[in-house]
Amino acid sequence: MAILPSVRERSAGLRFPLRLNLRGRERLLAVALLLPTLLIVLGVMVGPLLYAGWLSLHQVGFNPLAEQPFVGLDNYIEVLTSSSLREAAGRTLYFAAASLLLQIPLGLCIALLLNQDFRGRNLVRALVLLPWAIPTIVNGALWQWIYNASYGALNGLLYQFGLIDAPIIWLGTAWGAMQMVILADTWKVLPYYAIIFLAGLQTIPGELYDAAAVDGANAWDRLRHVILPYLKPFLLIILVVRTMETFRVFDIIYMLTSGGPGGGTTVIGYYIYQITFLKFEFGYGAALAFIIGLAVLGMAILYMRILRSDD
Repeated sequence: MAILPSVRERSAGLRFPLRLNLRGRERLLAVALLLPTLLIVLGVMVGPLLYAGWLSLHQVGFNPLAEQPFVGLDNYIEVLTSSSLREAAGRTLYFAAASLLLQIPLGLCIALLLNQDFRGRNLVRALVLLPWAIPTIVNGALWQWIYNASYGALNGLLYQFGLIDAPIIWLGTAWGAMQMVILADTWKVLPYYAIIFLAGLQTIPGELYDAAAVDGANAWDRLRHVILPYLKPFLLIILVVRTMETFRVFDIIYMLTSGGPGGGTTVIGYYIYQITFLKFEFGYGAALAFIIGLAVLGMAILYMRILRSDD
C-alpha cells in the first residue's frame, strides 16, 4: 500500500521551487536594473578605446573628410623610435619618482598626526582636505601667481624675511621649473595620501600597539614592525593611482609652464596634447597613448608583485 506524503512534505515541496523561482526573478530584476548603467559605462569606456585603437592604425589628420590610409604598426614604430618621446618619458619618470618620494613620507606624517587624539582633530581633518578639493586648473593659476617674479607671494615673503635682495625667476630654468611644478602638485595631492594612510591606520588593532609597548618598542620600531606592514595594501593603492596620475599630468603643466622653458617640463601627458591637438597627428597620438597605458599597466603589476603579502 502506497504511503501518501504528509501535509508538511507537500508544503515543503511546493516552497522549494517557489523559492528558486523567487531567486531567479530577483536576479533578473537585478540584471534589468544594472543593464542600462553597464551599457552606458561600456559605451563610454569601450567605444572610445576601440576608436582610439582604430586611429592608432591609420594616418588621421585634421580634416575628417580626407583620406585616412591604413598604416598598420607604423605609428607605433615611430613612437618607439622617437627621440622626443624618450626625452618626455625621462622627464615624466623623474616627475613621478620625485613626486612619490616626496609625497609618500609627507602624507604618512600627516596621517600619523591626524590619527592622534587631540582637541579639534575633526576640524583639522576637514581643513586638510581643502587643497584636494580645489580643481587642478585653479591650483595651477594659484601657484602661477605665487611664483610670479614681479609680484609673486613667494618672492614677497622671502624679501620680507630678508632672505633675498632681488626677485627670483622661479620658472626661468628647466630644472627649477620642474621642481616648482612638483612642489605645486605636492600641495594639491597631499590630502589624498593623508586620507588613504589615515584609513589604513584606523584598521590597526590597538592591541598591537599595547603589545609593542610591553616589548619596549620605540616609535621607530612601532612604525617599522606594526604600522608599515598594515599599510602595505593602502600603499599599493597610492602607488598605482598616483603613478597613473603622474603619467597623465597635464593641467598643472599647462597652467604653470606650458611645457617650457625650452621643453624642460614637457612630460608625456603634455607631449601627447602637443602631438594630437596642436599638430593634429591623431593616429600618432593614439598610438602614443596606448603605449603609455601599457607601460602604466606594467608598473601597476610590478607594484602588486613587490607589495604582495602572504595574507
